[in-house]
Amino acid sequence: MKAKQIIAIFCLLFLSLGLRAEDGIAWESLSTSQQEVLAQFSDEWNSMPAERRERLARGAEHWAGMTPDQRNEARSRFNSWRRLSSDRKELIRERYQIFRDLPVDEQRRIRDNFNQFRRLNKERRQLMRDRYQNMTPEQRQRLRDRLKDRPRAKPRDGA
Repeated sequence: MKAKQIIAIFCLLFLSLGLRAEDGIAWESLSTSQQEVLAQFSDEWNSMPAERRERLARGAEHWAGMTPDQRNEARSRFNSWRRLSSDRKELIRERYQIFRDLPVDEQRRIRDNFNQFRRLNKERRQLMRDRYQNMTPEQRQRLRDRLKDRPRAKPRDGA
């Protein structure tokens, strides 16, 4: 009889833990800075899906740690995102998922290449874009293969 009671207690315990995880983050458990950032969601917070509440809470925590310059840059990127068409947003989401599915080394290589591109002056970046746009699909693939196989550059001192 005691074994059945113990099993029943454990089942109830696990069930309550599972239900609590589905509830997500309660408004009252957010820090003051998170509540300030998320104030516009306070009335609907408890009716939001748990995953969205968790994402918003993480974003608010990240926002609170940003400098004013970083916040301005984030606002600018968000406004640019909002102006994109639905098709363009979907394409970006798909490509981001492909990127996330790549091995960590490959992600790092792509980030390094992108950062190297961003360090170029504006004219050089435009020249490279134009050259790439004028390539055939086969030429683009050969370029990607060549870039993938090249040895990684060593970081320069002071960079």
